[in-house]
Amino acid sequence: MLHKIINLTVRDVRFPTSLEQHGSDAMHTDPDYSAAYVVLDTDCGLKGFGLTFTLGKGTEIVLCAVKALAELVVGKSLQEIVSNFRGFYRLLTSDGQLRWLGPEKGVIHLATAAVLNAVWDLWARAEGKPLWKLLVDMVKDQMLKEGYPAYTTSCAWLGYSDQQLKQLCSDALKSGWTRFKVKVGADLEDDIRRCCLIRQMIGPSSTLMIDANQRWDVAEAISWVSRLAEVKPLWIEEPTSPDDILGHAAISKALAPLGIGVATGEQCHNRVMFKQFLQASALQFVQIDSCRLGSVNENLAVLLMAHKFQVPVCPHAGGVGLCELVQHLILFDYICVSADLRNRMCEYVDHLHEHFTSPAVIQDAHYMPPKDPGYSCEMLEASVNRHEYPEGDIWKLEINK
Repeated sequence: MLHKIINLTVRDVRFPTSLEQHGSDAMHTDPDYSAAYVVLDTDCGLKGFGLTFTLGKGTEIVLCAVKALAELVVGKSLQEIVSNFRGFYRLLTSDGQLRWLGPEKGVIHLATAAVLNAVWDLWARAEGKPLWKLLVDMVKDQMLKEGYPAYTTSCAWLGYSDQQLKQLCSDALKSGWTRFKVKVGADLEDDIRRCCLIRQMIGPSSTLMIDANQRWDVAEAISWVSRLAEVKPLWIEEPTSPDDILGHAAISKALAPLGIGVATGEQCHNRVMFKQFLQASALQFVQIDSCRLGSVNENLAVLLMAHKFQVPVCPHAGGVGLCELVQHLILFDYICVSADLRNRMCEYVDHLHEHFTSPAVIQDAHYMPPKDPGYSCEMLEASVNRHEYPEGDIWKLEINK
C-alpha cells in the first residue's frame, strides 16, 4: 500500500442552480452549487477524489488554498499518511504559516477538507472498500436491508411557487417520504402560510422541520419560531449566527416548552465549537458537514462527542456531493457509535447526483449503504469538463448571454 502521491490537481466546478432557484433560502437567494474538486494521482495509477462545497463565487479562493496545501501532500505515500493519520491531519492544519489563515476555520479549512476527503477516498479504494466499511469493518444487517432514514429538503426551497410546493410534496409522499424540511426566514406571514400549506399536504403524522439559514437575531428567532409552533416543527435549524453559542442556548431554552429543538452545525467551524455547543446545551440536533470540518478525522471526533452528550446526529447534506460523502459517516455513527436511530435522520436533496460515478441511492426514503470502493467523491469527467469555471461549455454559454 505504498501508493506514492505524485500529483494533486484541483478544479473549479460550478452548476448554475440559481437559474431555477434550486437551493434558495432566506439568506442565500441565488446559489450556484459548486465544488473545489481535488484529484490525487499516485505512482501506481490509483487515484483519490475529494471535494468541498461552495456556492459559486469564491470557489477560486478555495482553489488557491488547496494549491497552498499541495506541497504538504505530494511526495508522501499512502502508507506514510495512514500509519500516522493524526500527525498528517495536524501537518495540514498546523503549518506554521498557513495556520494563521484559520486556524481550522474558513477557506483554509474548506481546502483541508477537500484534500483530506481525497486522501480518505484513496485509502478506501486501495483497500477495495467503501469508506464506511473501511471505518467499521463490520456489517449490520439492518443497514444493508433497510438503509438509514433520510429527510427531504427538495420540496420547499424558498423560491418555489405554491403550485410547485404542492406537486413536489405530493410526489414525495408517493415515493415514501415522511420527513420534510421547509426553508423560512424571509417573511413571517408567508412562512406561516407556506408551513401550514405543507403541513396540510403531508399530514399530522409526518415530521416537519424548518430552516432559517442564520437569518435572525436571538429575540427575533424566538418570536418568529413561536408563531410557527402551530405546524409542530421538530426543530428550527440555524436560527441565528452559527458562531453565537450562547444565543443558540437562549433560543433552545425559550423554545423547549413548545417542543421545538434547535439544530445547527453545517457552518460550525471545527470540533472545538461543537464541544462548546454541546456543553452549553445550545442544540438538540448535531448537524455535521462532510466538507466544512476537517474531513473524516474531525467529523469522527464530533460524532463521539455527540454520543457522550446523548445528542442525536442529523447531518447536513445536499449541495454538490454532500449526500454522497456524508452517507458513509452516518453508517459509521450507527454501527460503531450510537447504535440508535431514534430522532436520527440524514438530509437528502435530489440535485446533481447524476454527475457522480457512485451516486447516493435512496430507497423508501432511506440511504442505502454504498458498495463501491472509496468515499463516493469521484465526478464524471464529462460533467467536470462541462461545468468547470469559466471555460466549461455551460459557463461559456452563460457568460456570453
